[in-house]
Amino acid sequence: MHGQPLRELDVMVIDNTAHFDRAEKLARDPERVRRDFWLKFKRVAVKLPFAEDLLAAYYCAFDRETPRQVQAAILAALAYFVLPFDFVPDMLPVLGFTDDAAILAAAIRMVSSHITPEHREAAHAALTRGLDKDAS
Repeated sequence: MHGQPLRELDVMVIDNTAHFDRAEKLARDPERVRRDFWLKFKRVAVKLPFAEDLLAAYYCAFDRETPRQVQAAILAALAYFVLPFDFVPDMLPVLGFTDDAAILAAAIRMVSSHITPEHREAAHAALTRGLDKDAS
């Protein structure tokens, strides 16, 4: 490859790595993740079949009882979700949230034992009554 021009796939792989780097950096700023999460979640919640699981993971990430390593894993996934640019643009019909869903599903699966019934109840209640009150 040395001396050869980059192919489209090569550029996509490099670009995807940059997105993970951005997500990792953003994950170190929990307050920004919190703010940006609610902005994006409100905008796209009706399109997300995994909205309740995502919200339960969010509550788990910001629960003081959740172990730090679990918080870090969830925050990294949430940071990827809130990034304005990702591997598959969210505005594409059907495919737009597939990369977000895959990353979030993997993170949720890794930490599922830490997502408590209380986190799930809070997520369900927030979706049932609407999101305006929970965006703080």
